Amino acid sequence: MHISSVSADGLIVPGSGGSAAAVAWSVLRAEDWPVPLSAFPADAALVGGAVRDALLNRLGPAPDLDLVVADGAIALCKTLSKRFGGSPVVLDAERDIGRLVIRGWSVDLARREGQSLADDLQRRDYSVNAMALPLAQRDQLVDPHGGLEHLQRRQLVALAERNLLDDPLRLLRGVRLASELEFELDDTTAGWIQRHRERLSSVAGERVLAELEKLCQSPQGQQGLQRCLDWGLLAPCPALAPLTPLTAEQASSRGLSDQECQEALPLARMAAVLDGPGLQQLKSSRKLQQRVQRLRHWQQRLGAQNPAEHAEALKEAERLQLHRDLSSDLPALLLHWPAPAAKAWLRRWRDPEDRLFHPRAAINGDQLQQELGLKASPQLGSLLQFLMLEQAFGRLDGTAEALERARQWLERDTRRD
Repeated sequence: MHISSVSADGLIVPGSGGSAAAVAWSVLRAEDWPVPLSAFPADAALVGGAVRDALLNRLGPAPDLDLVVADGAIALCKTLSKRFGGSPVVLDAERDIGRLVIRGWSVDLARREGQSLADDLQRRDYSVNAMALPLAQRDQLVDPHGGLEHLQRRQLVALAERNLLDDPLRLLRGVRLASELEFELDDTTAGWIQRHRERLSSVAGERVLAELEKLCQSPQGQQGLQRCLDWGLLAPCPALAPLTPLTAEQASSRGLSDQECQEALPLARMAAVLDGPGLQQLKSSRKLQQRVQRLRHWQQRLGAQNPAEHAEALKEAERLQLHRDLSSDLPALLLHWPAPAAKAWLRRWRDPEDRLFHPRAAINGDQLQQELGLKASPQLGSLLQFLMLEQAFGRLDGTAEALERARQWLERDTRRD
């Protein structure tokens, strides 16, 4: 099969006769790999996502490389490490799969399944992932399942129903890839995913979470997550903010920069479909659980109608708590706000010296204990909270003033007792 080139938008287009393999290798820039092609055995072939992404012209500067060899993958991984540096990692001793982590690159090596490269590709999930580039035959693209045609049609097609069931995570991966690549799932594949959705519960939570995090980061992540909900791929979760507006366009209209969008959108999407307990079931980090729980709390507290007005009307202590909870994640809260209010809050949030939007202790507890003879106690905690509140709302400035206000607070507290 021949293609002409890669078009401006990254799609493969037919025409002038340049081979698909030539296009892929030109994008892969093998001369920049941390291990030269000559160091791999003659039977080695590049497979999977790197081939797909090269043909779509969407490779990053150091893409993950997956290669299959006839045998001895782990031994080869260790040999390459000795010759070129990096750290070898055994991923699966039984199936002979290893990884070489070297200078910011990840090179996975796996023993070929079956008697031939075509046999190995037959066991894979989707046709666009079932293409290979033999290293010793740079003019050849091995594509036994029409993956190149499906790339051109922007379609995601599963190789076989049984292939999805061999690893049920592939059900969720199909939705994630369709969103990430902005492809359509063909009807048969979509039917298989929906039919076997309950099988996803047998997959380790960590693996499910990894796919969901990638889905949340993808261009059409909100559509993919909505599809997961509609198809029953996710456990029921208390309803919260709608997924529909959680797009890059929505973020831009609220004044978020590209970098802020990349951090806020995935979190907001995750919080829309999962709560803390749900993330705990998926073995997420404690930090992610807390971030999601805090965001969900403030979305619920402020409501869907007039959230900015409700936020401005909070009592000082609660307003302070909002900014303490969302000091790093406030843009995710603002995605559903009216644009003028969101932009106004963003301007203050971007100022690291804003004492309300980035609250910090007016004075540390050790200094209070030393200067005022206090002991660690609930009283000390209340005093620190009071001083932070006063500083956040501009009613004190500097250590000396904080100490004086602390003495006054203690005198009043003593009289109350």
